[in-house]
Amino acid sequence: MGIIKAVCISEKKGTPKKPVAAGELVEGFGLRGDAHGGSWHRQVSLLSYEKAEDFRNAGAPVADGSFGENLLVSGMDLKSLPVGTVLKCGNALLQVTQIGKECHSRCVIGQTMGRCIMPEEGIFARVLRGGIVRNGDVVDIDRSQELL
Repeated sequence: MGIIKAVCISEKKGTPKKPVAAGELVEGFGLRGDAHGGSWHRQVSLLSYEKAEDFRNAGAPVADGSFGENLLVSGMDLKSLPVGTVLKCGNALLQVTQIGKECHSRCVIGQTMGRCIMPEEGIFARVLRGGIVRNGDVVDIDRSQELL
C-alpha cells in the first residue's frame, strides 16, 4: 500500500509537471489537462516518492513533477510491480503497462545531475476507471482485477 504525495500535470510536452491539489483521471485518457494523456499505453506516470527524495538529498534541484511524473507515491516499490498489475487510486483503477522508459533526449535533470531516475524508477499505466485523485489518497493493488 502507498500514499499519493503529489499529483502533477503539464499542459505542454517537454516541460516539467506542476503539482495540483487534485486531478481527474479519465478512463482511456489519463489526467485531464496533462499533455501526455491520450489513447496510448503511457497515460499516467508514477514515481516513488522515496527515490525522488534520495535524488533530491544527493543535491539535485528537483521539485514534485520535475521527473515528469503524474503521481508521486510513497510506501510502494513501484518498479517491482509486474506489467498488468491493477492499482486502485481513490476510486480510480490504473493498470501498469510499462516499467521504466528509454530517454530519447537528455532532460534538464540528466544534464544537471548526470542521470535521471525516471527511466529506471518510473512506471506507466493506463486508466481503466476514472476518478479524482489527490494528495493523501491510498494506492493499493486491486487483486479483484488481476484477470484483466
